[in-house]
Amino acid sequence: MALTSKQYLDSLRDGREVWIDGGRVEDVTAHPGFSMAARTVAHLYDTLHQSPADKTLTWTTPRGAVSHKAFKLAKTRNHLLDRARAMRTWSRMHFGFMGRSPDYKAGLAVSLGASPDFFAPFEGNCQAWYDRLADDVLFMNHIGVNPMVDRSKRPHELPDINIKVTRENDAGFWVSGAKMVGTAAAFTHCNLVFSFAPVPLEEADSEHALVFIAPTGAPGLKLLSRPSYELAAKDRSPFDYPLSSRFDENDSTMVFDDVFVPWENCLVYRDADRANRFFVHAQVVQNLMLHGGVRLATKLEFLAGMLTKLAEQNGTINYRGIRIRIGEVIGYAWTVGALVRDACTSPDPGPNGTVAPSHRAIFALRALGPAIYPKVRELIQLVGAGGFIQLPSSSKDLLAEQLRPYIDKYYRGSGATAEERIKLWKLAWDAIGSEFGARQELFERSYAGNFDNVRLENLFMAERNGDVPEWTDLVDTALGAYDLNGWTEAPWADPLADDAAEAG
Repeated sequence: MALTSKQYLDSLRDGREVWIDGGRVEDVTAHPGFSMAARTVAHLYDTLHQSPADKTLTWTTPRGAVSHKAFKLAKTRNHLLDRARAMRTWSRMHFGFMGRSPDYKAGLAVSLGASPDFFAPFEGNCQAWYDRLADDVLFMNHIGVNPMVDRSKRPHELPDINIKVTRENDAGFWVSGAKMVGTAAAFTHCNLVFSFAPVPLEEADSEHALVFIAPTGAPGLKLLSRPSYELAAKDRSPFDYPLSSRFDENDSTMVFDDVFVPWENCLVYRDADRANRFFVHAQVVQNLMLHGGVRLATKLEFLAGMLTKLAEQNGTINYRGIRIRIGEVIGYAWTVGALVRDACTSPDPGPNGTVAPSHRAIFALRALGPAIYPKVRELIQLVGAGGFIQLPSSSKDLLAEQLRPYIDKYYRGSGATAEERIKLWKLAWDAIGSEFGARQELFERSYAGNFDNVRLENLFMAERNGDVPEWTDLVDTALGAYDLNGWTEAPWADPLADDAAEAG
């Protein structure tokens, strides 16, 4: 049965080793750098237990457990649409700012559940983990990228850095090494560990050719957190930092210091070919990115609404240039939403009678998202301009009796009191200008992989699926209609002129 919010928070108190600012976090649910984000995730779990249950959000697994629809194997396009609608319900609760919520990781779960046979001889492990993830709506992290120590080296050339097998016995094996970037890892139950590298693994990399699941609380697993934006906002009012104070997922470098992996948690072992083909065969990117598209569409809609309100309060909503910029953001939101719908309604066939979101729509999303988001952030900066600077230092200024008359006079907006205007503009600044806001742009740029590589993969996919040959054939058709002597094909070639030439 899907965890309740209390069960979820209790599950994080498992002795996990999270480090920040030189100290170990005793309890992520109580630490000022993590507690509000943990509470936000717990709130998502609460919605699965509302009475009556939200039929757009939940389904009952074959084992009788109420689960989130993101975990349901899709056999039809309607199943994919159901997934997307359920994801939309959750994404609107955080306005699209949490990219690694449990329904995102469900994309990994359904990828495993659709193709357990691929993981032979560990197919039983795969099926058991899918069932467990779906029944309990477990929050699974995934980490595949090796640390940025030396990207010119293959995995086996950095054996002390990249995760590898160190020894094994009848019960399992031990691994050491590190992975990045564990977004939201501190809030998860387990981690799917794999290899995601710009070049395929080869035989020499066999010690690194692994796919396995490690509980976040596994002994020896250390999470080294980046600075917490939630912690930075902790001593301030939510009036000043309404987003970073509750939606900071945090990111961690995950260090495996002689971590034991029981065989029942193994999916691929010392098999470079299978480790290389895992993502493509299981259609992992397509299943993950369906959530990515839904979330990005929600986020862009939120930003379009925010930009509209900024212009209204600034008295510039009727300026042609401002309306053009708002319209551009709306166009991006509609484009992403349309790609999500196409991904669902034009699905690809998947393993064992399943379907997956269309790779054409999903790979287009992968390429467009990193380009769209920085542009939207820039448009908001252009519309807001100096208004983002002309803000009181904090909400305390509004509570100061000596300052309040001046603030009420000089900070008000068009049709808005000073307090209303400042509240909106601080929300906007947290979205685009604070450390949290800056990280959001970096996150969207790198969301689905290397900025250039996702474009290269579009070409690779189009070459493999027949699109490129079809398109080049179209060009050849155009070229074949004429030569130096004129048109060569009907209806452009003049049959009367040809007849006259023959008669002459």
